[in-house]
Amino acid sequence: MSEVATKIENPSNSAGLSVQAIAELNDRYHSLNFEARLHKLYTDFRPEKIMVTSSFAATSAYFLHIISRIRPEQIIFFINTGFHFPETLLYRDYLIGLFHLKVEDLKADDYQHQYSEKEKLYETDPDFCCTINKISPLEAIKPNYDIWVSSLMSWQTDHRAGLDIFEERRGIIKFNPMIDVSREERDAYILEHKLPFHPLVAEGYSSIGCTHCTVKGEGRSGRWMGKPKTECGLHL
Repeated sequence: MSEVATKIENPSNSAGLSVQAIAELNDRYHSLNFEARLHKLYTDFRPEKIMVTSSFAATSAYFLHIISRIRPEQIIFFINTGFHFPETLLYRDYLIGLFHLKVEDLKADDYQHQYSEKEKLYETDPDFCCTINKISPLEAIKPNYDIWVSSLMSWQTDHRAGLDIFEERRGIIKFNPMIDVSREERDAYILEHKLPFHPLVAEGYSSIGCTHCTVKGEGRSGRWMGKPKTECGLHL
């Protein structure tokens, strides 16, 4: 790693960064745009210790297009819950071919997934369903990495509005290079580069997750309708 951060003994995160070091990183990266932040990340940290995830939903093409240009060999982890829309899987496969992505699926234990399906946990206990099918598969690989790159943007939810570029979350350093990218900036990039939207966007879906928990709607209003839930739990 470069000299950008101060290590501490007995760190609570795998990168070994102190609170002060994380604050310094945020100061250094604040003035950079999304693409410049990613370039700098791969200079400041070991590329093989950087984990990238994508839901291949809505407008993921923006995030993945830039990642693929900066580090073509970067593995993209896709959490395959077993409940995705067929259109999401087709979109994933299309972007893999378009950007020559290296994608690996993460899945829940078969028995646990079958249990969640049989008991219809997505209706009775959606938090538990997300824990089984989204959080646990990712938690299993997190110890292998120091940095987790996400595509969160502040305007998506109240929770995300309070996030910084770098933050510590459950033992790993989260890197949110898009956190201050506006919806207009994202959409302009997609149009400029003629990138494909998720096919369900044209049908009125703004935020796309699992079939049982997603309906048409603006922003995150179409997720977990009728429930106070706005996050699957991955980013909490």
